[in-house]
Amino acid sequence: MVIYLKTIKNKIINEIIVNKSKFICILCMVNSKEEVKTIIEECKKNYKDATHYCFAYIIDGEMKCFDDGEPSGTAGMPILNVLKNNKLNHVLCLVIRYFGGIKLGAGGLVRAYTNSSTKALEKAEIADLIDGYFIEIEFDYDDVKTIDGILKNIEVRKEYNEKIKYSFKISKVDFDSIDNLINKYAIIIKKEPILICV
Repeated sequence: MVIYLKTIKNKIINEIIVNKSKFICILCMVNSKEEVKTIIEECKKNYKDATHYCFAYIIDGEMKCFDDGEPSGTAGMPILNVLKNNKLNHVLCLVIRYFGGIKLGAGGLVRAYTNSSTKALEKAEIADLIDGYFIEIEFDYDDVKTIDGILKNIEVRKEYNEKIKYSFKISKVDFDSIDNLINKYAIIIKKEPILICV
């Protein structure tokens, strides 16, 4: 099994029109199938009167594609082929179609879904994937300045309850360099190995 070590850095939304049908492509980095499910459910709410929600994803060598009512092999597979041809990993490509009244035929659909995915990908910034962790830590309010100092260049999600909880993604190399400091002032409640983009 080949695991590609490239992904996309930024979420992309791109729209094309083919014979009055509108194709909206949403391209984003994902870490799990749960994340894929959440993003698709959100898009179904945001684009609730669309005709089809076709998608493909690749996560660590696991690949899936879905035609969502389009003729078999005309939507999900073309999207997946674009991801595979660009050797991407940890990526979801969802193409939302609003039917414009003109049937495109099997060949036309394959071209439209391929084109939609390709055009979105042209706008994306490609990044390398490296070994990292998803970390959750908990600590006392007294130590907030120290922890903020240790994590000063890292994007952190913060929760304030009885204790403070921070969650963040970090490369293995960076975490190894602050591991001892973190352990001094906080309790690590989660340390999950993931691939992160740089």
